[in-house]
Amino acid sequence: MERRSSSKVRLVARSVVLASLVGATLASGAVALADSITTTSIMPATTTSTNLVSTTTLAPRSVTTSKVAKRPAPTLRLGSRGSAVFALQRRLASLGYWLGRPDGIFGDSTQQAVYALQKAASLGRDGVVGPLSAAALTRGVRARPRSTSGNLVEIDLGRELLMIVRNGKLLAALNTSTGGGYTYVVNGVSAVATTPSGRFHIIRQVNGLDISPLGELWRPKYFVGGFAIHGYSYVPPMPVSHGCVRVSDEAINWIWAANLMPLGTRVWVY
Repeated sequence: MERRSSSKVRLVARSVVLASLVGATLASGAVALADSITTTSIMPATTTSTNLVSTTTLAPRSVTTSKVAKRPAPTLRLGSRGSAVFALQRRLASLGYWLGRPDGIFGDSTQQAVYALQKAASLGRDGVVGPLSAAALTRGVRARPRSTSGNLVEIDLGRELLMIVRNGKLLAALNTSTGGGYTYVVNGVSAVATTPSGRFHIIRQVNGLDISPLGELWRPKYFVGGFAIHGYSYVPPMPVSHGCVRVSDEAINWIWAANLMPLGTRVWVY
């Protein structure tokens, strides 16, 4: 009986040891299997578990939106052509800056109108439509005459602008060049190149070229003594004349054709 009992005890012990070894082997295999699995997470996820179904919801992808940069308006200057120039001319004309008929060509008359705009907007006077001049056009900057009634011509010496006023409202604004303030000599007499200020009238006119001791005046309209509003081939945006009020030849031709300064027209210089 004791031998059989001993054999049974040894058999049971062996079974226990074997079971332990098998359990350890299975456990280590499970660990090794778990270690061999690599999970790659692409995006954060949210898992919702119920007794029946496990649902995984992926987070929405983030989308980066880049704004398209607005193309800057082209810089327009003497010699430019095309639809942008045509639009510029129409805008200038709508604000009262005379330039003739819009044709899409940035010529002398368009440059003169840009000078007038820049003067009214207190900008640099270079005749080039860059960002500042374009902004002035967008804001609708107009030349502002002082008079509020009647028909007259105003000459603003501070801004170097000539304004034609009808019924107290601006009809047209023109670039002008008045007395340059320098000393000159004519017929042995020295004088200072200044434009007289005050209230005058058109008292005499010449429908053509008028030769004076100081040069040639195209279709002049005299308002006091030998001082006249007249056409000239060179009208810069600064005062350079001997005292007359220069406008472009094209502008004086338009003034004559539209009869905007007949004899007796009031002229206010300030």
